[in-house]
Amino acid sequence: MEVFEQKPVNLRSEAIKDGLIMAVFSLIIFLATNYLMPDMLGSGLISGISLAVGVALAVFFCIDMRKKAGGYWTFSEALLHIFIMFLLSAGIVYVFTILFGKYIDTTYPVRMKEIIAEKTSEMLSKLGLDESKVEEMKETQKAKMEEQFNPSFFQAIVGFGIQAIFYAIGALIFAAIFKKTPPLFKAPEGE
Repeated sequence: MEVFEQKPVNLRSEAIKDGLIMAVFSLIIFLATNYLMPDMLGSGLISGISLAVGVALAVFFCIDMRKKAGGYWTFSEALLHIFIMFLLSAGIVYVFTILFGKYIDTTYPVRMKEIIAEKTSEMLSKLGLDESKVEEMKETQKAKMEEQFNPSFFQAIVGFGIQAIFYAIGALIFAAIFKKTPPLFKAPEGE
């Protein structure tokens, strides 16, 4: 009987490939929403769909990478490769959305600012705040949105750094779920 050995897989390249695929899916959802359903921009439904697709892809890719690693990987191996996958995907989407708003569709930041300002006003008025407080909070929100949609280099680095922290926490959670250490002793063959 001939035994086929499994060739070792470069998990780093797998993580990079999977991160690129995750970014493509995120960008497809972003562009489809922006051009096909512009009224849905900033909606909870689209955010929920994006989150569900992202989590489903992450689960699929984590299981796939573990399988390609031979069925087992330690917590640190899982953490490293999952974080690479998450960070690459997030970085591509982050840079793309900034460049998209600056160079491809300059109306995107304006529309998003209007949507966010409208939703903020609705939320604040539901809370029963007086009009002067609502206006003050709207002005603060406007300044934050300007930084978000037209960041300086330093603001972009800080913004992405904050995102990276959240993705690191997500990678910790996924690594804890998908780690699988090999058994200490192998069962005798034939049993």
